[in-house]
Amino acid sequence: MELIELYIQEVTRRLPEKSREDIALELYSTIEDMLPKDYNEQDVKEVLVKLGDPITLASGYRDRPMHLIGPRYYDVYISLLKMIFPIAAVISLIAIIGDNAFGEFGEKTVIEGIAIMIGQGIAGIVSTGIQVFFWLTVLFAIFERLDTSKDQSPLTKDLKPWTPEILKDIPNISKKKAIPKVEIFASLLGLSVFAALYFNATNLLGVYENRNDSLIFVTPTFNQEVLNSYWLLVSGVVIVGGLLAIYKLFLRRWTMKLALFHAFYQLFSTLTFIFIISNPHLLNPEFIAYQKTLFSIDEWSTSIYWGIIFIAIFFAAYDSYQGFRKAKIR
Repeated sequence: MELIELYIQEVTRRLPEKSREDIALELYSTIEDMLPKDYNEQDVKEVLVKLGDPITLASGYRDRPMHLIGPRYYDVYISLLKMIFPIAAVISLIAIIGDNAFGEFGEKTVIEGIAIMIGQGIAGIVSTGIQVFFWLTVLFAIFERLDTSKDQSPLTKDLKPWTPEILKDIPNISKKKAIPKVEIFASLLGLSVFAALYFNATNLLGVYENRNDSLIFVTPTFNQEVLNSYWLLVSGVVIVGGLLAIYKLFLRRWTMKLALFHAFYQLFSTLTFIFIISNPHLLNPEFIAYQKTLFSIDEWSTSIYWGIIFIAIFFAAYDSYQGFRKAKIR
């Protein structure tokens, strides 16, 4: 008898006071019905084992779940978490691009400048991830406790009960056709580094000499005024590249529309690159003079100029071809 009373006490103490007495009587009656007429302590133990852990049994009587995110909303919760976090991370990286693109790095070297941007990017993504995880978890925890529907079966990511018909809507994506998230985030990081380097070229890109065991910035490579004159084109390349990455995040696989968008971006970015390097005043005169003291080559020899253009066109064409090839995979 003592075991029965202790078990009921363990169950009811986890319940609201107004319902404890009724549930205690119900449990006592249930246990009595499950026991034989002349029962002993071993019989009581066997019955209590069948009823299960008092915590689990108490959760069945409660009006709200005892877990943070239960099985009914867990799949929806995870799906939204996977969808919202990359989008929030993209927005965070775009904000970092805006901060670094027109910021000042002082007398820092290229490596130090890139390290700063990478550090800010990682810190921004981690901070964004914590915020998304916290608020989405709180939202679902509240939403689940307000759900009073009798049907507590797990929901799909569309907030509908599962049916076999849902299987028809699940795309069968080949691994060769899928777009890895690592590839998308690498392109976003590359855009942020490129923008920061481009608009701070005078402070970061140039000739460094090792003097007294320290790197000394001698002269910048590019003419910053010339680079800044193309700010609209370069900003367009960065913005379109960011939109392309967001589009890839939503699709997660190559399609003909995405391949066309990707090819347009490659054409746009390549033409912008060729247009910029064609400016005869792109290089800083001091850098040209410094190079002439070391190498006997012209500031822009024809072979180097056309070689760079050929390489840019080749990689853009090859990348576009890969997009169309993957889009045709079934």
